[in-house]
Amino acid sequence: MLMDDYCFACGKDNPIGLHLQFDFEGDKIIAHTTLSTNYQSYAGVVHGGIVTTMLDEAMGKFIILKYNEQTMTGKLSIRYRHPTPTEKPLTISAWKESQMRNIITMKSTVCTEDGTITAEATALFAVVAENV
Repeated sequence: MLMDDYCFACGKDNPIGLHLQFDFEGDKIIAHTTLSTNYQSYAGVVHGGIVTTMLDEAMGKFIILKYNEQTMTGKLSIRYRHPTPTEKPLTISAWKESQMRNIITMKSTVCTEDGTITAEATALFAVVAENV
């Protein structure tokens, strides 16, 4: 399985990365983080691209850790509901919705400490050969 300690989202060796660490809670994978202003778009708000990165990473990481399958994102749809705040605790969650042959449908959310969903995603992941 391709794992890289320099991954921008989860790599422990990337000095400018997000350093997300995921654990399973029931049927979901969860990461907790607080992002500094280094990741903002405007004062107090996480850049939308960073939010998308966290959502995509959670869904892909779920598949790797649960099924030991290498995948790539085929289609990704994001809904931004509220600004995602910097300097506040966030929870990133992902779970499997369905699978049809080598296509896995996933969902993920970013929530604030009070449970407000700031962004949500749905994605289709294609299982690929490990040597890709």
